[in-house]
Amino acid sequence: MKKANVFDVVVIGGGPSGATAATELARKGLHVMLLDRAGRIKPCGGAVPPRLIRDFDIPQDQIVATVKSARIISPSDRGVDMPIDEGGYVGMVDRDKFDEWLRNRAAGAGAERRTGMFERLERIEDGDVMIHYRDGTDRDGPMQSVRTRAVVGADGARSTVATQSLENPEQVPCVFAYHEIIRSPENNTDRFEKDRCDVYYQGKLSPDFYGWVFPHGKTTSVGTGSAVKGFSLRGAIHDLRKDAGLDGLETIRREGAPIPLKPRKKWDDGRNVLLAGDAAGVVAPASGEGIYYAMLCGQLAAEATAEFVRTGNVKALATARKKFMKDHGKIFWVLGIMQKFWYSSDKRRERFVSICDDPDVQH
Repeated sequence: MKKANVFDVVVIGGGPSGATAATELARKGLHVMLLDRAGRIKPCGGAVPPRLIRDFDIPQDQIVATVKSARIISPSDRGVDMPIDEGGYVGMVDRDKFDEWLRNRAAGAGAERRTGMFERLERIEDGDVMIHYRDGTDRDGPMQSVRTRAVVGADGARSTVATQSLENPEQVPCVFAYHEIIRSPENNTDRFEKDRCDVYYQGKLSPDFYGWVFPHGKTTSVGTGSAVKGFSLRGAIHDLRKDAGLDGLETIRREGAPIPLKPRKKWDDGRNVLLAGDAAGVVAPASGEGIYYAMLCGQLAAEATAEFVRTGNVKALATARKKFMKDHGKIFWVLGIMQKFWYSSDKRRERFVSICDDPDVQH
């Protein structure tokens, strides 16, 4: 029998990873609570590959645009067009609408949604955990507490769950991402096309990452990121919008957040807490692809947590990371080396764009 404020699993964080974990756990018949802060939208280009749309059953009304090619721009302003194979595409989503749809899907599967700000977890004598959070949308809301057998921490790159639950948690290196959602141009121009993603490899826009212009139909994401302290992200976006002919268009909103650069070495505490998504560090280096990996990580976290709840075997929690790294660890390693080398100077960026002009490399 379900009891109020007593759960099998509490998922903290309602982004793509947390919402996916909550959906999968609820579908397995577990009593799940999904705790999420209201109103927070992560800066993101919003690109989702066809495999995500297929594997996670995403309806077409969530795809606000389809991209058929990419253009990469070098420090000397040389552009190289990279078409996607005939019939292929990359879907684009608006994170404010997409994330909320995922959370609503979790609720529809049976997860109990609550809006609040996680404060702390407290271990109790029988091995369960008390989750304490502020009800509502700010730190001044009334304190609430729930009891749970297991916790999935999907609360972002600077995860409070990780800090409170893992022994000597590592400091995951991050870039700080910033973007502006603007009104899209009504027509294509020589610097902007509605079905093309533009990626700028220019040191003036990011000394260690890249700038982007990603169309979302009626809106466009213009962003950049950097781990270099003191680098002006807003100044870089001002320059990028000017260079791309987008400086006179309406700015709808601005967002910023840290983005992890590599997976954590450990995702669970060996007791009953498991990390997922940005909290686990699953954003691909160099490319910055995060939504697919976040949702896959959430799915694996749900499988591992459900097995733990069913059997009480804490070793089940570690299987999420083992499975993820077995399938994707090598590409993360290669992309990390690529980012460190090719993004380190404009001379190397120029060479990188030249290499990408080769059709075999594009494929």
